[in-house]
Amino acid sequence: MTDHPAMLYRDVEDYLRGVTAFARAAVAAGEPVLAAVPDKNLAALQDALSDLGDAVRYVDMTVAGRNPGRIIPGTLLPFAAAHPGRRIAVIQEALWSGRSPIEQTACMQHDALVSSVVTGAVLCPYDSAALPAAWVRDTYRTHPVVIMDGESRANELYTPAARFDVPLPPVPDTAATIAFTTVADLAAVRGFTSRFAGRAGLSEISAEDLIVAVNELAENTIVHSPAGGVVAIWAEPPVLVCQVDDRGFVADPLAGRIPPSATSEGGRGLLLANQLCDLVRIYTRPGGTSIRLHMELAD
Repeated sequence: MTDHPAMLYRDVEDYLRGVTAFARAAVAAGEPVLAAVPDKNLAALQDALSDLGDAVRYVDMTVAGRNPGRIIPGTLLPFAAAHPGRRIAVIQEALWSGRSPIEQTACMQHDALVSSVVTGAVLCPYDSAALPAAWVRDTYRTHPVVIMDGESRANELYTPAARFDVPLPPVPDTAATIAFTTVADLAAVRGFTSRFAGRAGLSEISAEDLIVAVNELAENTIVHSPAGGVVAIWAEPPVLVCQVDDRGFVADPLAGRIPPSATSEGGRGLLLANQLCDLVRIYTRPGGTSIRLHMELAD
C-alpha cells in the first residue's frame, strides 16, 4: 500500500512547512526517508532538517531525475532495496519550472507509476506559483490526495490508470533516417548514428551513449518485431533527437524501469536507454511503438 499525495506550494516557506512535517513524521515512525528534490530546494531542505542527520538521504533530482524514466530504477528501487522489508518515505519533486512540455509529460507518466513500485509514502511537491496552470491540473490525475495550505483533500479527479501515453510530436521531414531488419543491419545503424551525432556537435561521451542506446533498441526491435524498424535523427537545439519506430507493442507500462532478473534473457535495452539518455519518451499502441531519445548538445 502506497500513500501518494501531491503537495501544491506557493513559496519556499510553504514548501518547507509541508515537506519537513512529512519527513519528521516518517523519521518518528522509524521509516527511512529519501528526499529527491531539485537543487533550488535541496539546500534549504537540508538546512531545515539538519538535526535529523543521516535519517534522511538527499538526492539532487536535476541530476538523478534529468530523465524521469531513470528515477524508479536509478533512485527509488535502490533506496527501497537498501531497506528490505520496511516502509519507506520519499519526497520526490520530478517536475520544476524550466522543464519542457515533453519532459512534463514524462514526469507525469513517472508519477502515474510510482504507486506500483514503492511500499510506503511518496510525497510529490509541485510549485503551483511557477508551473503552468495546465501542468498543475495534470497533477490531479496522478495523485489520489492533494495537500493545499496544510490540508489533505481527497481528489475526485484521480485516475488510477492514467499513463500519459500520448502521441509524440511528428518527426520532422528534414530528419535523416535509416531502416533496419536484421542483425546484419546493426553496424549500419551504429555508423549512421555516429556520423550524425558527430556532425551535430554531440560530445564524444554522449555520442557513444546514444550509439549504444540506439543499437540496443534496434536489437530489441529485430527480436520482437520481425518487420524491422526505422531510426530517425535530427537536431532540435538544445538537444539531438533520435527516434526508433517499429510495429511492436509495449504492453508493460513499467518496461525500462524495472531491472530484469539476473537469469532472464533480454529486457535491458529500454532500461539501458533510460540510463544513458537525457530523456526517453515512449508512445506505444497496438501495431506500433515510437521511442524518442534526447541528448543534450554541447554549448
